[in-house]
Amino acid sequence: MTTGFPFLDDGGPVLAFAHRGGARHPDLPGLENTRAAFAHAVALGYHYLETDVHVTRDGVLVAFHDALLERVTDGAGTVGALDASALDAVRVGGREPVPILVDLVRAFPGARFNIDLKSDGAAAPLAALILENGLHDRVLVGSFSGRRLRRFRRLAGPRVATSASPGEVAAYVVLPARLARLLTRGAPAALQVPGRRGPLTVASRGLVRRAHAAGLHVHVWTVDDPGEMRVLLDRGVDGLMTDRTDILRTVLRERGVWGGPAEEA
Repeated sequence: MTTGFPFLDDGGPVLAFAHRGGARHPDLPGLENTRAAFAHAVALGYHYLETDVHVTRDGVLVAFHDALLERVTDGAGTVGALDASALDAVRVGGREPVPILVDLVRAFPGARFNIDLKSDGAAAPLAALILENGLHDRVLVGSFSGRRLRRFRRLAGPRVATSASPGEVAAYVVLPARLARLLTRGAPAALQVPGRRGPLTVASRGLVRRAHAAGLHVHVWTVDDPGEMRVLLDRGVDGLMTDRTDILRTVLRERGVWGGPAEEA
């Protein structure tokens, strides 16, 4: 299936996403969303890196999941309350600095980045970063906030692939493909969903079928169990996001759809 977005079309039969760089890999305790984690994933052969973005008080985009620093760093307070120079002194897992997004993009020129907008203030600088650096084909942007995502789409334009907001996902869950595409105005390029939400199977065969009929990918997060990976692949999903980059690589190799090097890294 061809979507018209190189980000999605050039990655092979299954896109393997290193979620936060492979946050639960045994080699990376406490180092999610760090340059060390992304370098580790790239060394394993991953071409797709999933990350999150916040913006500092002085407008610098950083790869970081939480609004608060306390869970994974030795700092305190919010990312948005600090200038980039102050954030530079903070350490993730006591070891690694919080990476600046543009530095990651430049450090891994062969990688593509799936970016989750985590704050309202990040939409405009992220759109500007993509446009100024010609990153249209290297990024896919999503958000749990429909308002935030709509603003980003207006600013970045239609060349940049985006995933569906929760409301747009719901349209594909309950409606035929043609009506869902009409309702969402053809805006998303992919549905990025959990495998389940409570008792509901979200990434069902039916959802995959409807998404494909509308020309959309289906990516599932965050899948660390090999059995679940195999079930989802049997349903025809187009991508998996994992914290266990070692396990996903093994499963995809078993199926002959691993996009990285054939030999062990």
